[in-house]
Amino acid sequence: MALAVTAAVILCTVLSAQSQRRDAYAASRDHPAIQYSTAPVSDPVARLNEGLRDGKATLAFDSGTGYLASVLRSFNIPIESQALVFSPTSFQSDRINMRNPRAVFFSDTVAVGWVRGGSVLEVAALDPHQGVIFYALDQKSTSTPQFARNDMCLSCHLSWDTLGVPGLMTTSMYPLPDDPNAYANGFTTVQGSPLEQRWGGWWVTGSPGGARHMGNVPVMPADAKKKPNVPPGDLKSLDGLFDLSGYPTPYSDLVAQLVLAHQTRMTNLITRVGWEARLAAAVQSADAASRVREAAADLVDYMLFVDEAPLTRPVSGTSGFAERFARNGPRDSKGRSLRDLDLQRRLVRYPCSYMIYTDAFDELPQNARDAVYARLIQVLAGRDQAPRYKALSPADRRAVIDILRETKKGLPAAFASL
Repeated sequence: MALAVTAAVILCTVLSAQSQRRDAYAASRDHPAIQYSTAPVSDPVARLNEGLRDGKATLAFDSGTGYLASVLRSFNIPIESQALVFSPTSFQSDRINMRNPRAVFFSDTVAVGWVRGGSVLEVAALDPHQGVIFYALDQKSTSTPQFARNDMCLSCHLSWDTLGVPGLMTTSMYPLPDDPNAYANGFTTVQGSPLEQRWGGWWVTGSPGGARHMGNVPVMPADAKKKPNVPPGDLKSLDGLFDLSGYPTPYSDLVAQLVLAHQTRMTNLITRVGWEARLAAAVQSADAASRVREAAADLVDYMLFVDEAPLTRPVSGTSGFAERFARNGPRDSKGRSLRDLDLQRRLVRYPCSYMIYTDAFDELPQNARDAVYARLIQVLAGRDQAPRYKALSPADRRAVIDILRETKKGLPAAFASL
């Protein structure tokens, strides 16, 4: 009963502790070095639960939307982040369709899923040590509401698509034929996915710069028979397409969805390198140490947007998400921030992920942080001349170095000589 940030039914892989796959964590989530199911957590939901129990926090219930508005305020999640997915992927799938899409809202560390008329709010929160923890909150008024953890969500949220750790994903779904024996067919999308492959099963408002994406098109036969009258071209708003009662905004913002695709993968990469490092500390071997370095290299490449699919034309949203997102980041003495968006040829203006500021990154085990920073310095200094790094111009590298120097605490001393 947890947030499925997906637009397709995922055929989940059962992970084997004996697997030697190199690009994902392959041991048990309950290895003594990890103890995902039993170790204490301190994610934002766990902290709010404690406040609710102690009477230091409250949640207000609304007869139409339940605890949604109050929960978003508690986690400081902007309504402008709303992204609407109409593929029937949540366990509340019987209520989800093009006229009643599931709304996903997110901050850097918490995502909330709301289904109009649904029985629970679905919540996923990033714990600094354990990765993504999944919760549900009953949509019933009570004096002391509590979020309930449910690891059943891992049946889909722990797979090779999440790099072998409990995590998040955004996917795109192909339309299903009107055949009772047809299987859902979709794939995970990340920052390397071109716009033409994105958003199957999602509503999309904003301009994709002329790209013919997969959004705003029915993916289920029932929706194809009763689809809203979608006008041709870009959608500025969803007003008039279906009843929007309960939805905080009439948007499913394109820019928010671009950020979400980056963030989900980045979250999983941070968790993976931390788990590999904890495993390596517990079971020391040359192979385990190598896996930490490999995970760190993968994290750095993604953090620096090395594999990002370029935008062929400028894109834009309509909800105001882009402007609000940019306001939240620390800035250097020149006014630059890693949250500054580009949207002309790529997602961000200065190619380094804002997720470097999260507690999950700061609280990585020392051996993991050492490996990540060593690789980050190597790439930013231009010491790796592999063709994949040519997209990082000298000006980009210089800007990232300078911004990090002024805004990121705990940088290694080696940054001073870059």
